[in-house]
Amino acid sequence: MPGGRRLKLGLILGVLAASGLALLSWTQVWIVAGVATSGSAQEHLEVTGTTASPALTALALAGLALGAALTIAGPIIRVVLGLLEVLLGASVFLGAFLALRDPAGASAAAVTDATGISGKESIVVALVDPTVSAWPFVALASGVFMALVGVGIVVTARRWPGPTTRYQSVRLEPARPTGADDTAEAPPRDAVDDWDELSRGDDPTTGRSR
Repeated sequence: MPGGRRLKLGLILGVLAASGLALLSWTQVWIVAGVATSGSAQEHLEVTGTTASPALTALALAGLALGAALTIAGPIIRVVLGLLEVLLGASVFLGAFLALRDPAGASAAAVTDATGISGKESIVVALVDPTVSAWPFVALASGVFMALVGVGIVVTARRWPGPTTRYQSVRLEPARPTGADDTAEAPPRDAVDDWDELSRGDDPTTGRSR
């Protein structure tokens, strides 16, 4: 099934690419803002995805592991993994969406570490002109991509080729006595040999003595 193999390869690569993109976005700067520390003084603050959406790394790594598992999974397990991929994509999307909807809340841990200010209201007041970069949107897109690939896996799981097993034929031969010459062959028998055995009281057809 050449088409099935291409489909399998494409979807697995899609899982890995979407998860890798989510992991890459997690390491980048999501929010840039000034933080008022005292009076008119401000401190420049860059908030990366590690702070804005801490769970994103675990979700992306889970997606990478899922892609590896798909290479050896059977039809039923593929469906289960496809559904799990949809769930991972939805979780990535939600994490990025929450950070975009509330930049102050996503920056809270970074602001507290930098200035000691705590409390959501105090942090909102301290933040000056927070700017959101493109990376949270990349994370959103990767979450959508993961979910779509998961749907594709569920729909096409039974069209994927299964694992192939090659069998090697084995021919059994009777064991030879130790020290026997493999090249030696028994001499051909003829009627004279049979009559000689009969005269000695042996049955040439069975090899038994009378």
